[in-house]
Amino acid sequence: MKRPTRRRLRRPLTIALAASGLLALVTAVPHAAPAPSSTPVAAAAGNSATVFYYTKTRNWAAYNLHFAPDGGSWTTVPGAGMEAACTDWVKKTVDLGSAAGLAATFNNGQGTWDNNNGSNYALGTGTITVKDGVVAHSDPCGGDGTDPSPSPSPTGTDATSATVFYSTTTVGWTTVNLHYAPTGKAWTAVPGVGMEAACTGWVKKTVDLQGTSGLAATFNNGNGTWDNNNGNNYALSSGLSIVKDTKVTNNATDPCAAVVPDTKAPTVPGTVKASASDISTVLTWEPSTDDTGVTGYQVTRTGGTKGTVVTSIASTVLSESGLEPHTTYTYTVKALDSAGNISAASAPATATTGDTPPPATAGKALGTDPRKDPIYFVLTARFYDGDASNDRGGNQDVKSGNAANQDPMFRGDFKGLVQKLDYIKGLGFSAIWITPVVLNRSDYDYHGYHGYDFYRVDPRLESAGASYQDLINAAHAKGIKIYQDVVYNHSSRWGAKGLFTPTVYGVRDSQWSWYYDEKQPGFEYDGLTVEPKSGKSYYNGDLWSTAEPSGNTCLNWGKPTGAKSPEGYTLYNCQWSGPTSKMFPSTYYHQCWIGNWEGEDSRSCWLADDLADFNTENPEVQNYLIGAYNKYIDMGVDGFRVDTAVHIPRVTWNRRFLPAIQQRVTQDWGADTAQNFYVFGEVGAFVNDKWNRGSVNHSAQFYTWKERKEYTADDTQAALDQYNYEEQLGTGNQPTSANAFLDGNAYHAPDHSKFSGMNIIDMRMHMNFGDAHNAFSNGKDSDDSTNDATYNAVYVDSHDYGPNKSSMRYTGGQDAWAENMALMWTFRGIPTLYYGSEIQFQAGKTIDCGPSCPLATTGRAYYGDHLEGTVTASDFSKVDSATGEVANTLAQPLVKHLQRLNQIRRAIPALQMGQYSTDGVSGGGMNFKRRYTDTSTGVDSFALVAVTDGATYSAIPNGTYKDAVTGDVKQVTNGTLTVSAPGKGNLRVYVLDLGGKNAAPGKIGTDGPYLR
Repeated sequence: MKRPTRRRLRRPLTIALAASGLLALVTAVPHAAPAPSSTPVAAAAGNSATVFYYTKTRNWAAYNLHFAPDGGSWTTVPGAGMEAACTDWVKKTVDLGSAAGLAATFNNGQGTWDNNNGSNYALGTGTITVKDGVVAHSDPCGGDGTDPSPSPSPTGTDATSATVFYSTTTVGWTTVNLHYAPTGKAWTAVPGVGMEAACTGWVKKTVDLQGTSGLAATFNNGNGTWDNNNGNNYALSSGLSIVKDTKVTNNATDPCAAVVPDTKAPTVPGTVKASASDISTVLTWEPSTDDTGVTGYQVTRTGGTKGTVVTSIASTVLSESGLEPHTTYTYTVKALDSAGNISAASAPATATTGDTPPPATAGKALGTDPRKDPIYFVLTARFYDGDASNDRGGNQDVKSGNAANQDPMFRGDFKGLVQKLDYIKGLGFSAIWITPVVLNRSDYDYHGYHGYDFYRVDPRLESAGASYQDLINAAHAKGIKIYQDVVYNHSSRWGAKGLFTPTVYGVRDSQWSWYYDEKQPGFEYDGLTVEPKSGKSYYNGDLWSTAEPSGNTCLNWGKPTGAKSPEGYTLYNCQWSGPTSKMFPSTYYHQCWIGNWEGEDSRSCWLADDLADFNTENPEVQNYLIGAYNKYIDMGVDGFRVDTAVHIPRVTWNRRFLPAIQQRVTQDWGADTAQNFYVFGEVGAFVNDKWNRGSVNHSAQFYTWKERKEYTADDTQAALDQYNYEEQLGTGNQPTSANAFLDGNAYHAPDHSKFSGMNIIDMRMHMNFGDAHNAFSNGKDSDDSTNDATYNAVYVDSHDYGPNKSSMRYTGGQDAWAENMALMWTFRGIPTLYYGSEIQFQAGKTIDCGPSCPLATTGRAYYGDHLEGTVTASDFSKVDSATGEVANTLAQPLVKHLQRLNQIRRAIPALQMGQYSTDGVSGGGMNFKRRYTDTSTGVDSFALVAVTDGATYSAIPNGTYKDAVTGDVKQVTNGTLTVSAPGKGNLRVYVLDLGGKNAAPGKIGTDGPYLR
C-alpha cells in the first residue's frame, strides 16, 4: 500500500481521545474528583452492595434479589425480598463478606425472571443500579432512599440551594449523576447524587449550597463516563441553571415548565412473528408509535427449563441462539418511551426449535483452475445480517455516528452470507473473496485487518449452524469457491495472541478510568462476549497494568511525558503501543516507522500505529503465521488474497510463506489442487508507471517471480541483499514472459518454472479504469514483465480506492460501468467485482473515513437492505425465483449485463484461460484475439473480441465464426474478419467453429440493455 487509508486509524499516538471512540462531551472525568489516582473511580469501599432495581418497566407485585457473592453460594430461590426505595425503584443491601462483587438475578416470586438474558448480572460493591438491563454505579434516590435536598421555594430554588437541569439528548445516558462542590466546599463522593427525570430529554436535581452562592459541577452516567466541561468543570450559580451540550445558562427558566408530563404509553407492537432454525429463533414485529417517540422494546420469552427471560432491545428484530432443542418458546413484546411508559403486551408468537446442528465436517478445496471463476468481493460484516445477536458496535459506535443509524459496524456475518449464496450464484460468480476472518482487536476492526488471535475465527462472524466451516461447505455445495483474505505483514496494535501481546501503562485515575477497564481474572476477550462488570464487548482490562511488567523495556514506565491530550488529560510513557516505545520486542516486531514508501524501510517498518509490523524474517513469527493459515487450508478454503504483500521482502515470501502454502495444500488435497490454489497479492503500486517510480521491489509484477540468486541463510540479511541486488539491476534487467501472449494465432504451453507461487491484483488496470481504453492499454504494457498475467485479479474499485487512487467508489456512470465490465469479462485475467457495484451501490461516496463518519455514508455501507427477500438460483447466472427487495435488485440493468457476461465467459474457454494477441488487429480500440488449447482434454477455443469499437482481424484461420452476443455468422475465406463498432458497453465475441466439443456456441443468453 502507498498509504494505509482503507482501515487504519492513522492518528498520533498522543491523541488519547481517538483511542476512546467516545465523544469529547461525554468522556471527561471530574477535574477535582477526590479519588486517589490509583483507585478505580467507580469502586465503592466496603464489602457490601446496595442494589437498586428499576420497577417502572416491570410492574411486578413483588421484587426479589437472587444472588451469589463472587466465589460463594447462591441464595435460596427466589432470593431476598427488595424494599421500596423511592418512586420507580426498589433496593436491597447485602453483605458480601470478603467478595469483590456478586452475580445477581431478579424475579417476581412467581416464576418470572430477569437474568440478563441468561447471563446473570455481574455487580460490584457499593451502590449499583440495574435499569432495563443497564448496570450503573449511582444512587437514583439521592442517598438512603429520600431526597436530602431542602424543600424548594415556590420558584423552585432558594438562596442556599441550586436546581440543576441537565440535557440528556446528546449523551444518551439512562442514568445521570451530579457530582458537585459548593463554592469553597468539599466535593460529593463519587459518582455524586442521582438526578431524576424532569421531562423528555431532561433530568434535574436540587442541592443544598451550604450557604454559598454557587457550585462547581460535573456529570456522569455512574459507570465511568463523564462530562466535566472538557476538564474545566461547570460553574453554576444558585437558583435554576441549565447545562445543555456544554453550554451553561444561569438564572434560567424551567425547561420543563411548559411541558405536559408524558403519561401516554406507546401503541402495542403488532404482527409479532417467530421462526426457528435448528436451536435458534428470530422474532420480528412492526414498530410501535408514540407521541414522544419509542425508545425500545421489552421482549418476554417463556418456555424451556430456564423459565421466563426478559430482554431489552432497541430494534424490531430479536435473534437468539443456543436455545434448547425441540422446545416451544412463546414471545410477547412491549414498547417503551423516554418517559418510561410501557405498552401492553403484544399477542404471543411461538416457535419450536429443532435439532442441535452437528459440528461441521471438514471441507475440501474445489481445486479447479481459478481462471474459470469470476470473483465477488464482500466485506462480510457489511454484506448481509443473518444473525442480529452477534452484531457489535464497539467503542466507536457513538463517535462514528453508527449508533444513531442503528448500524453497528459488525453487522453482516457468515449466516447472512450463506443465506445469500444464491444471490451471488445468480449473478454468475463462482468465487467469493471475503475479508479476514481471524479474531480482530482494535477500535474499528469490522473489516478484519487488525488480527489479534490468528488461530481463532472472530465470533462476531459466526452463529450456531453457521460457522466458518459451515460457510465453506455451503459455498462448495453450490460450486462456489471461498478465497480468504490473509494478513502476514502485521497484527493489531495489541499484538498477536500466542506470539506476543504488549502490556501498556493504564492507570485508572480520575482522568482515565472511563477507558481502562478493571482487570477481570478469567475473562477472555473474544469481541462478542460482554464483560459483565464493564458492560463492554470491547473490554481491555487484560491489556493494562499500573505495575511495570517483568522484563519490560519501555523507558520511564508510567511516568508523565509532560504532554497533555487535547482534553487536558495527563499522558504517560508506555501508555500507547508503537514501534519506537520499546514495548514490542525486536524478536517479533520491527522497531521503526516507514519513512519512504518506495524505500527498503517500507518492507521492515510499521505502516500505522494500530498495525504492529511483524518481524517476518524471524522463524518464530514465520511458524506462528504458517501454523495459523494451515488451519484454514485444512478447512478447505480455495485460495488466499494476501494483504499488504509488498511490505514483506520477496525473498521471505519465496523462502518461507509461499512454499509452506503449497506444501500444506499438497499434503491435504494433492498436487493438482495445490497448483490451482489461488494466491493473489496486494502490491500497492498506485502510479501509472510500468515499474513503480522505477523501483522493482515495489512493483506488483516483481512478486510473481522466483529468486534468481542465492542469498545468505539469515533471512534478515537476505532481505537486505535481495533488495539491493534487484534495485541495482534495475528495471531493464528483470525477467520477461510470453505466458500471456499468443504465438501468432497459436496457443503455447506456458512456462511457469520461474513462478513464485504468488499472483497479483492488477494495480495498473485498476488505477486506469476511469476510462476502459486506458485500462486496456496500461494493462497490456505490464504483461511481459508478469510471470503469467492471465492469472491477474482485475477490478475497477475496492474497499481501498477507486481508479486513479480516488478515495470514492467508482462514479463513472452506468454506461462506463457496462464498458468496464465488458472488457474485464473478456480480456485476460480474472474479473473481480466489489459488492454492490452491480447496482452502482454508494457511487461517488467516500470509501473509508474511519470512525469520523457513519459507515452508512461510505462505500462500506451495509448492503443487506438490497438483499431482503428470497432468491433461488439453479445455476450460475440463472435465477429461478426472487421475492422482495432482492427481486428489484436483480432486475437492475447492470445486473442483467453482468449475468450475461458471466454466461458468455463461462461458455468460451478462450475467455477464461486463453492467451491473447493484438497482432493483426486494426481499429485502435479494445480489440484482441484469444485462444486456449489443452491437448490432454481436446479443448481448442479461439475467439475474436471487440469491446465498444470496431475492428478488422487479419491473418486469422479461415472458417465459420459465430458471435456469442448476436448469433451473427461470418465465413472467413481470406484470413480477414471485420466487425462494426458495437457501441459503448457492448461487445462482439466471434468464436471459430471447430466442430464437435469445440463447436462455436452461437448466441448465448438473451439481449439486454447493453449486450444486443
